[in-house]
Amino acid sequence: MKLKRATYHLWTFTASKMISAFGAQIYAFAISFYILQLTGSATSFAANLICSILPRTLMAPFAGYVADTYSRKRIVILAQIVSTIAIIGLLIISLTNGLSLPAIYATTVVLSLASTFSGIAFTSSITGLVDEERIQKAMSLNQMSVSFAAIGSPAVGGLLYGAVSMPVFLILYASASILAVVLESTMDFNLFAKRQVKEEGTPKEKMFDSMKAGLAYARLQPLLMAVIWVALLVNFLFGAVQVGYSFILIEKLKILPAHFGLIEGGMAVGILLMSIYLAARKSFSSPLSVSKWGIASMGLSMGLIAVPLLFSLPYGGIFTFYLTLSFVSGALGPLVNTPIQVFMMKRIDDDYKGRVFSILETMAMALMPLGMVLFGFLYDVLPAPWILISSSALLILTVFILLRASVIRQVTGANPEERLDTAST
Repeated sequence: MKLKRATYHLWTFTASKMISAFGAQIYAFAISFYILQLTGSATSFAANLICSILPRTLMAPFAGYVADTYSRKRIVILAQIVSTIAIIGLLIISLTNGLSLPAIYATTVVLSLASTFSGIAFTSSITGLVDEERIQKAMSLNQMSVSFAAIGSPAVGGLLYGAVSMPVFLILYASASILAVVLESTMDFNLFAKRQVKEEGTPKEKMFDSMKAGLAYARLQPLLMAVIWVALLVNFLFGAVQVGYSFILIEKLKILPAHFGLIEGGMAVGILLMSIYLAARKSFSSPLSVSKWGIASMGLSMGLIAVPLLFSLPYGGIFTFYLTLSFVSGALGPLVNTPIQVFMMKRIDDDYKGRVFSILETMAMALMPLGMVLFGFLYDVLPAPWILISSSALLILTVFILLRASVIRQVTGANPEERLDTAST
């Protein structure tokens, strides 16, 4: 009976994620165009991005505490309802007074906060929703739904933007959000959960004490800390690609906009196909080994971006080279992320998942702008091939040090049912 319920969760979770992601992507597409058309200012556009990133960075630790202290199902549903109310509020403003930048920015902040609490609570609940054997499948289906949204939403958004008004976009997003709430309300978040049940009357741990306990738990697990540092350093070093990729293709190599769009699409297709493959196959026996070689391959692909800058190639050859590289890089993403996520899901105690994932998200979000600023400066003062090849070598060296054979053996040599010790041991 439990397995049937878990199967229902698997597909309901995927549908909910796909619906909400598709609505959010179309909304983001429309709002971005609207801001640029309204103001013609890149600063106004950047301010909306800051309204999305900054609240996530600041509130992620609190979201982790809430996810580990209160009902995760209630958090997910409440956050989705708040998102729906925010969109309906913006819709009412657009119909009565017309859209304004302050209203858009305020809505973006609310949506970012709701997404932070919902995302961390949902991620922490995966092991409670599905059986352990299908955690990899759940994570892959989640990635697949996000990929579908990333591929389809620009096309749908582009078609709709010229044909319908902004209130129609808001109605579509609100409808998608309401449908997600309905689906999430039918799920049992405690089906396989192993959270400690506290006796009635037991005082709740204070927020900052709880957050410190989550940090202490992570710090006392050398294996877990190695994985966290790998994730953070990969995120940081890929700033070299995030900053330099478009600059190299458009400014240095003069790739046409239509061809650049196809190259970007190649990455989304690679992500989608690899996600489908991972969802269909059984779980990896050594997830960290898979991620280790996947990251090394990503490091190699980062260095290969510099090849057309070092060797003369015809335009057709450059386009084909980057299209292939983009597809391969996209496919490597889920091959790296999914095994690491599965490892962390299985190894982190249920009572600490929210806080550990929030620590990871906070540090990652903080490192992203730092990496972009650093590599933005480096691209102005150093040749692009040097930056890419150096970052590639550093990434490969980092993963082979942090995920060396002795570290991998701590996982493969242990009983997969064993949990990491808690912070109190």
